Order: sequence, then C-alpha cells, then structure tokens
Amino acid sequence: MKFFATTTKGLEDVLAAELIALGTRDVVPGNGGVNFSGTFKDGYKACLWLRTANRVLQPIASFPCPSEEALYEGVYALNWDELMTSQMTLAVGAKLRDSEITHSHYAALKTKDAIVDKIRDRTGQRPNVDAKDPDLRINMHLARNQCTISLDLAGTGLHKRGYRRDPTIAPLKETLAAGLVALTGWDQASPFVDPMCGSGSLPLEAAQLASNHAAGLLSPDFGFQRWPDFNAALWKNLLEEAETTKRELPANLIFGSDRDKRSVDLARRNADSAGIGAKIRWSYNDFAKLEAPASQGTLICNPPYGERLGNEEELTAFYRKIGDTFKQNWKGWTAWVFTGNLALAKQVGLKASRRIVLYNGPIECRLLKYELY
Repeated sequence: MKFFATTTKGLEDVLAAELIALGTRDVVPGNGGVNFSGTFKDGYKACLWLRTANRVLQPIASFPCPSEEALYEGVYALNWDELMTSQMTLAVGAKLRDSEITHSHYAALKTKDAIVDKIRDRTGQRPNVDAKDPDLRINMHLARNQCTISLDLAGTGLHKRGYRRDPTIAPLKETLAAGLVALTGWDQASPFVDPMCGSGSLPLEAAQLASNHAAGLLSPDFGFQRWPDFNAALWKNLLEEAETTKRELPANLIFGSDRDKRSVDLARRNADSAGIGAKIRWSYNDFAKLEAPASQGTLICNPPYGERLGNEEELTAFYRKIGDTFKQNWKGWTAWVFTGNLALAKQVGLKASRRIVLYNGPIECRLLKYELY
C-alpha cells in the first residue's frame, strides 16, 4: 500500500527520517512530502507519531486528465461505494499545477459530483458534503494533466496536537516547530532554551520529543476512524503502546521565556493541556537579562521579522541586541535563529555556520546556526 505524507517545504528529509524510524518501507522524499509504503497499521502509526507531517494521504488512483470530462470520468470509474456509504459525509480539496484545468474550486466541485453521482447510481442515495468535519476527506492533485486521487487518513491537519488552547497573534505551527527542533540536532540531554517562546510551540515540541510522547496522542481523532474498514482493535493496541512508551520528562531540561507576560501565561496553559506544565521552566523575562541555565546547550528563537509582528526599523536594533546577547551571555552554547527576513538576520552581526531554507506558510525563511565559542 502506497502513502504520501505532506510536510512544510524544507522538512522533507526530517520527515523521511521519522518514517524510517517508524519502520515504513520505500521511503522516498519528494517535493513537499515523502512517499512511503506499508500496511494500514503503518498509516495509522504515521498519523499518531509523525511530528513534521501535515497530512498522510493514501493514493488510490492516477489517470491522465487533459479536460474536465476526463476528470469526471476518471473519478466516477473508481469504486467509491467500497470506500464510503451514502450516509457518510465527504469533502474534496484540490491542488492544480501546469494543467488545462486551472480553477481549483471547480476541479474540487467536479470531483465531488463524480463521487456522489457514482454512489447515488449504486445505492439510490447521495452522500452529503461537510467541508469542516467530513467522514471522508479526499485530495485531488492535478499536475501536468495527470490526476492523482488520494484519501486523507488524518482528516484534519496533523499540526492540531490538542494542547493549544489560545494561540498568540502569530503562533508557530506545531509541525514546523517540531521540524526546527529536529534540525537543531538537540541531544535531549543538555538544556534546551527558547528565550522568545510566544505561546510555547518550540519548548512544547521539544518536550514531546524528549518524553517520547506520540504527537497525536492528546487528540487521537483521525479521519480513518470513520472509514468502513477501520480496524478498531488495531488502533486500540497502537494507542496503548504509545501510552506505555512515554518517558518522564526530566526537570531543568527545557526552558521557555518571553518578555510578553500574556504569551508566557498562554504557554503555561498550553503546557498544562499537554500534561507537562510542571516540567518546563517558564519565565517572564527580557532576553538580554536571561541567564543561561548551564555552560552549554541548545538555544533557538523565532524572533518577529516584520511580516506580521513588529516594525522593521525597530526590529533592526532588536536583532543587533540578539547578537550582542549571544556573545555576552551564551558562550559555549549553540544558538539558532529562525527568521523570514534576511536583511534583519544580517544585523545579528555573527557569522552563521549553517543556513537552512524553510517556509513558514508562503514566507521563505532561514534557520541560522551560530556556534558561540
């Protein structure tokens, strides 16, 4: 059985390493995701455990699609009555690239029409559409007039971990935060510090990693649980296994701080929702006044870069202050800065030993590594 896990552009290799660790086969990174093979058990585990995947798709058909008629006929030809009942709801998402059909909403509508017509012709009843919470979410991908139809095992975005109760103005997406933590190469033994933690995405993802807490365990409600062939006994075993493999998070390992008191309060609340509120050390402090908790460790920050938060002129001085603080207070540490503004990044005034290209939504960003000897 073939699968495709989608991810943020730039995190494909991180996701591939996760899938290999899960024991899946034929792991091949692609553009914006990773192909892999396995059984339904592997698909279930992928939804439960993957930290950097946005969705897990199961391709069920691929066919030439030079026209809207070819799209309708290709979708109608599939055995939809084996995949869903007329009582189930569905939703279709479409992504198009370099094809004769250029309107994604129309393509999704045409795909939906073919599915409901097929089920009506077989059963005499039409299933309903539920765009927000469908029983079956279908992905239609059209590239260079080749259409691929996939089922979305997750049903909803895998970034919805279940711990975020009240995000700040510009929260870092959980799957991206997990990818940033992985890219730092943090050893999970030395301290991990985020001095600009916002609502806590980076410390929380680091905590879930260090405690071997399955990413989807707090809110295990996935699309495949509503499918006709859902294996409830297998899923129950996977959940029980995930519970038994959790580790206790050591104290004084993960630190989150911010100069905005409301953000710190939100981070505490999110950590409480995740069941690790007492284990992460939170503080309300300005970065320049924050003391390193040890002689070495990993520091990562996601400072504002003028896209949604802050004024660029004010931020120029702020980035210079980041560099000065690194040099004065964090000698011996490895520091990372994630930013979408390269002009501001230059104001740090330190030479980055590594630059990783990533995307935060549509914004091209850099994860910059500074070794503070």
